[in-house]
Amino acid sequence: MSASYSGNNAAKAGKIVNILKARFGEIPWWPGDTEEVMIGAILTQQTRWENVERALQLLKERNLCTMAALNTADIPAIEAAVRCTGFYRIKTRRLKALAAFVVGTCQGTAGMDTLPTATLREGLLGVKGIGEETADSILCYGFGRPSFVIDAYTERIARCAGITTPRAGLKALFESVLEEETHVYHQTHAHIVEYAKSWCTKKRCDGCRIMALNG
Repeated sequence: MSASYSGNNAAKAGKIVNILKARFGEIPWWPGDTEEVMIGAILTQQTRWENVERALQLLKERNLCTMAALNTADIPAIEAAVRCTGFYRIKTRRLKALAAFVVGTCQGTAGMDTLPTATLREGLLGVKGIGEETADSILCYGFGRPSFVIDAYTERIARCAGITTPRAGLKALFESVLEEETHVYHQTHAHIVEYAKSWCTKKRCDGCRIMALNG
């Protein structure tokens, strides 16, 4: 667990973590290898996971599901495989930029693995089209680094609980109340996503245990 993060916001973040852990327990989450996780982190932007799974399968069938393959592949070939995820031209450009960073700048995932987390995160954020959510997803799920993912679901649940910390500070807030262990980060993020899909996206505010924290 990180150094204490003062205030009522930290107490509420801790309660969110505990409530959702008790509700969901262990959730299987993103079993892909490092390169597949990186590709999926780009493709999942603004689409459903089912579409990402379909695109990943197509990329595998066409021998395009590696950074080395994407780095040398023709753009139309990538576009055809990822079209089902929407915004496929933009995502293709982002995949090419990421592949160039991985293969060219880092000399592959092995080279990335030697970098300190802060350095690797900075490098990922320097790739066009990769923001904090995508970078942290790659770090946490692809490289097993304790870098908590803040997405729209996390921010929404935080606001419903009455947490006033700005979005830019939510990562540090949740990391302050979590054990600094990658599996804990995986599970907490999975719990938040599952809860939000069941309650927030269906606007089931009545009876929501998270809303009850905002009192």
